[in-house]
Amino acid sequence: MQNADKQDLILVRELNAPRELVYKVWTEAEHLAHWWGPVGMGIKIHKFDFKPEGIFHYSMEAPNGYTMYGRFRFVEMNAPEKLVFVNSFADAEGNIIRTDMLPDWPLEVHNTLTLTENNGKTTLTLRGRPINATEAEVKAFNGNKQSMQQGFGGTFAQLEAYLQKL
Repeated sequence: MQNADKQDLILVRELNAPRELVYKVWTEAEHLAHWWGPVGMGIKIHKFDFKPEGIFHYSMEAPNGYTMYGRFRFVEMNAPEKLVFVNSFADAEGNIIRTDMLPDWPLEVHNTLTLTENNGKTTLTLRGRPINATEAEVKAFNGNKQSMQQGFGGTFAQLEAYLQKL
């Protein structure tokens, strides 16, 4: 991957929760169901197999009834410090697909989540980059970074609110 650092989406958020708890809510289905996804969309978990090469397959439904599917393939787990996964759009059966919304979107995005704790607060850093991507896919990814930052901002706000309930 040439210019890999320029391709990376880097998101950082400080959370008022211990690292072990933050890792837990990222790695257990019953917790992800409460906060993962865009604001205003309900999530349904179809499969959750938390192990290397395991799959998290889910659907999200918008208030207008539109349903979209996604999936993670877990790559590396190092509790409570690091989680590596590849995410993709998916169909109802969990197969990787292109999305109609962004036809040039990369089929796979490699994500590394790192968690560091200081005085009971956790700094979450999520670094994502397209893998095995064409030039058009890299361009689509880079062209949508601001939108992804806004979307993840809402998701992370839901994460923060959920952590406060625990």
